[in-house]
Amino acid sequence: MNLFDVYPLFNINIVKGKGCKVWDDNGQEYLDIYGGHAVISIGHCHPHYVEMMTDQLNKLGFYSNSVINKLQQQLAERLGKISGYDDYQLFLINSGAEANENALKLASFKTGRTRVLSAEKAFHGRTSLAVEVTNNPKIIAPINANGHTTYLPLNDIEAWEKELAKGDVCACIIECIQGVGGIRLATPEFAQALQALCKKYGAILICDEIQCGYGRSGKFFAHQWLDIRPDIITCAKGIGNGFPMGAVLISPDFKPEYGQLGTTFGGNHLACTAALAVIDVMEQENLVENAREVGDYLLDKLQELQKTEKHIVDVRGRGLMIGIELDIPHKDVRSHLLFDDHIFTGCASTNILRLLPPLCFSKEMADTFIEKLKHILRTI
Repeated sequence: MNLFDVYPLFNINIVKGKGCKVWDDNGQEYLDIYGGHAVISIGHCHPHYVEMMTDQLNKLGFYSNSVINKLQQQLAERLGKISGYDDYQLFLINSGAEANENALKLASFKTGRTRVLSAEKAFHGRTSLAVEVTNNPKIIAPINANGHTTYLPLNDIEAWEKELAKGDVCACIIECIQGVGGIRLATPEFAQALQALCKKYGAILICDEIQCGYGRSGKFFAHQWLDIRPDIITCAKGIGNGFPMGAVLISPDFKPEYGQLGTTFGGNHLACTAALAVIDVMEQENLVENAREVGDYLLDKLQELQKTEKHIVDVRGRGLMIGIELDIPHKDVRSHLLFDDHIFTGCASTNILRLLPPLCFSKEMADTFIEKLKHILRTI
């Protein structure tokens, strides 16, 4: 059997990781400024994480949600406190797409409506509802194109109000920092007005914090920069530092019913252990604060570079979620960084470099990246 060939691959086999570095099977070291699509939050193979996962696996890896799992209860308490949402409810699943899928189902159950407002350039996942609210027709199969979604410009509150006023909107779903969309930020004015309009017209406000959340922006959630409190928050990626996990944080206005939502693997013992280990390390090593401090440092350095070097059109982001917009395709720059300088970066669109390093990223690592990028921009 062959693998289903849907991923364009770099000819690199990564076999080991530690902190913000990874190694291939030839022993070559790389600086990881992409964290596997923002998944690695506390660093590769953190010793506390490895110890907790090993200990739990020696006890029990999985049992079903038909019995009490006190690790789920511990996680709900810890996550509520660290995020500032201790009055919300927690539903655990396996991925970001599933988190958004369940968030949209809850919104529809609550309102009895079916239409969703989503932002242009949005990415919310690849399952049926999640992909339908993703603004990329190339990945929406005909069976998913059910006409539930209206895409609107991010930060154009007049366009959103015009649609909300029709009275048939189930939910508004936004990434407060768009990832795949090119590190585009929602403004406080837009977010606050949208929250008020959702309340006015009876729609549910969902913040997709799958990539921009979990400390990456320099606050626990990116929407906390905007002074809003959404009805539903979705999480994944950094929550388990590589172990597949997703979560939905649900306002107390929603009343659960037996059988309303369900999952086989979600919130299993090993997944909850991973999430608890992540919170331990985030608290012990002040990683949210580090993301803010080092992110500000890196943004400042990149904005200085923009003034002196060619090809940089814009630099934007918050914390350790940064986009570098170029006036040339990112492919050559990214390839030089990877194969000449051994630095992993990500991309968005055809001309945007996307930086999503582990939250333990340091100023020294930022300096290394700046020097390498400067050299490439001067020679390319």
